Amino acid sequence: MAKHLSFTKAADALFMTQPAVTFQVRQLEEHFNTRLFDRTQGRITLTPAGAIALEYAERILTLSAELEAQMRESGGQVAGPLLIGASTTIAEYLLPQVLGEFKARFAAVVPRLFVANSESVQERVAERSLDLGFIEGESRLPSLASEVCCEDELQVVCAPSHALAGQSVVVPRLLMEHAYISREPGSGTREVIDRFLEKAGLARDSLQVVMEASSPEALKGLVATGLGFTIMSRATVTKEARLGELVPIPLAPRLIRTLSVVYPKERIHSRVVNAFIAFARERLGRAAVADETRAAAG
Repeated sequence: MAKHLSFTKAADALFMTQPAVTFQVRQLEEHFNTRLFDRTQGRITLTPAGAIALEYAERILTLSAELEAQMRESGGQVAGPLLIGASTTIAEYLLPQVLGEFKARFAAVVPRLFVANSESVQERVAERSLDLGFIEGESRLPSLASEVCCEDELQVVCAPSHALAGQSVVVPRLLMEHAYISREPGSGTREVIDRFLEKAGLARDSLQVVMEASSPEALKGLVATGLGFTIMSRATVTKEARLGELVPIPLAPRLIRTLSVVYPKERIHSRVVNAFIAFARERLGRAAVADETRAAAG
């Protein structure tokens, strides 16, 4: 409730009814004999007492999770739940093989994958509903530690019939001349592209944005119709490029971004979390090198 400041949103997040959430809050307020939330003019805010209760609740939940992890690992086994968040691109194209190999090595681990854009993943990690997250770029949230795990190249992607398809490279000024299909606000990919354009002296509104889409698969489908070009990870169009369905073209200068793993600071991480961070960092780094080698050979 304190995270969402909305009974409806809190109920959805907890898979409860709104009256049940309201009842639980009322019970807490009666127990502490103080108001935890102010409800004025349709807005809900934490009272000073509510802020104190939230701080202690977060500490209690963190300690409880650490206790459970330590008890599970007292026998030396890497086991238990592993709550992972990942941006759409990473979750769909980079993590599946890593998760499969990790699960094969540590059969007692039970991974759960939450897929959203980078902004949402960071928020879930910061509020401790996820153990760690993989995002595009680096986190700016002060409560999270961020480690670069590999690099990824973004390229122009268009249909074979598109006017840009014959280019060997695409300079930023050419982008303004064609219809553009963009990722949604909050996307790590969109943020990286916006910074690239700004560095090239172009405002985002100088692009002819005809549509926005929130997943790489949707972007590819729209681009394949000839509606416009997009800019996306080279790793997402490997199959389509091989089949001649889409054409990836490097930008000039090349647009290289980092992919990072984020996790809460000031927290003792379980053995399974530490093991997965190390495993994923090594596997993703190795995959990025192999992809770069194949691209150079091609």
